[in-house]
Amino acid sequence: MSQEFEMSLVGELSYFLGLQIRQLNDGIFITQAKYAKNLVKKFGLEKAKHCDTPMSTTLKLSKDDSGKSVEQTLYRGMIGSLLYLTASRPDISFSVGVCARYQADPKESHLSSVKRIIRYVNGTSNYGIWYFFDTNASLVGFSDVNWAGNCDDRKSTSGNCFFLGNNLVSWFCKKQNSIFLSTTKAGYIAAGSGCTQLLWMKQMLVDYGFNQGTLTLFCDNMSAINISKNPVQHSRTKHIDIRHHFIRELVEK
Repeated sequence: MSQEFEMSLVGELSYFLGLQIRQLNDGIFITQAKYAKNLVKKFGLEKAKHCDTPMSTTLKLSKDDSGKSVEQTLYRGMIGSLLYLTASRPDISFSVGVCARYQADPKESHLSSVKRIIRYVNGTSNYGIWYFFDTNASLVGFSDVNWAGNCDDRKSTSGNCFFLGNNLVSWFCKKQNSIFLSTTKAGYIAAGSGCTQLLWMKQMLVDYGFNQGTLTLFCDNMSAINISKNPVQHSRTKHIDIRHHFIRELVEK
């Protein structure tokens, strides 16, 4: 690389754009511990009680039209800081994404939820992602859905994560565009979005010289899996946009 680009040798990479990289004999550990601690201190929650989970399992966020509004600048600052932290913390991706939906008119209930995430980060600031050297180059994906989880419009949220061998390399949570009446259809759409990401990653790995065989996507909804395999059931799924049915073609291939 030094023959093609002007470079300077400054030693082994240990810190880059807020990411702390620890290179060990058996793998690489990437964390944002320093950034996380500064984030907690920035919003004055370093002495607050830690939380075991980033989000309540019983409380559902909504627009809360009757709630008291809070300062938008503060709320958006918290969300922006947490969004950057998701670069190495997939465990808070969903929670931050849900809270980010209410930036236009944040209420006290929304601010309380964001503070809970920061309190969780305070107790888990050393969490990060571990990349093993001793692994394989097989690409697999996992797909799930939070069915009708949005209390305002009852849309579902797709969740997908992708592993290269034992190593987590990509993940995303995204609210679906349509409302579906069953977990089957919502899970089918989530699996379809996971397939598009898998295909893109497969092509990218080819550019690096790693050829993949048949790709595997894990899904915990048997009905959604059967729809992807069996075109006979098409009459039951007519209302699903045709662009989502490409997963069937992938299964056949």
